[in-house]
Parts: sequence; structure tokens; C-alpha cells
Amino acid sequence: MNFLKKLFGGGSSQPRNPIYLFSVKCKKCGDVLEGRVDLYNDLSVEYEGHDEVYYVRKVLMSNGGLCFQRVEVDLKFSAKREMIDRQVVGGEFV
Repeated sequence: MNFLKKLFGGGSSQPRNPIYLFSVKCKKCGDVLEGRVDLYNDLSVEYEGHDEVYYVRKVLMSNGGLCFQRVEVDLKFSAKREMIDRQVVGGEFV
């Protein structure tokens, strides 16, 4: 029976990628927007001095209502995928 589970992937032994979740509030309409970053697939490397820094830019927009304001979020992570810096334009972190 274990042979079949290994062959067809039964069970949840596969590791999942870590995800960073964040929420921002739009300054124009007040909607709370949620975003997510896959820490192994969404990040780009940026070399600052001798350290590796990973960054991602997400642009969020309200799903409902009449507000089409873009909220831009810039996040920076260390080589260990720990948050270093975060900035938002057009909103604020909640």
C-alpha cells in the first residue's frame, strides 16, 4: 500500500513554499487589499554591497466598487527570506 502512495502521490509529505501575506488599505476608497508573495518564486535578487537582497513589487487594485486606484507595494527580504524593508505608495499597511 505504501508503494501506491509513493507512486501516485498520496499523502501530504511534499513541502510547501513559504508565503508572505500582507494587507494594505487604499488611501482613496479605504478598501483593504490583500497580497501574497511566494518567497521562492516571486523574488528577484539585488546585490547590495556584499549581501544578497531579494525584492518584489506588487501592484494591487480594488476588486469591487468604482475605485481604480493602484496601490504599489515594494518589499525587500534578506537571503534568509526575512523582511528587511517595506514601502507602499497609494495606501498604508494594515
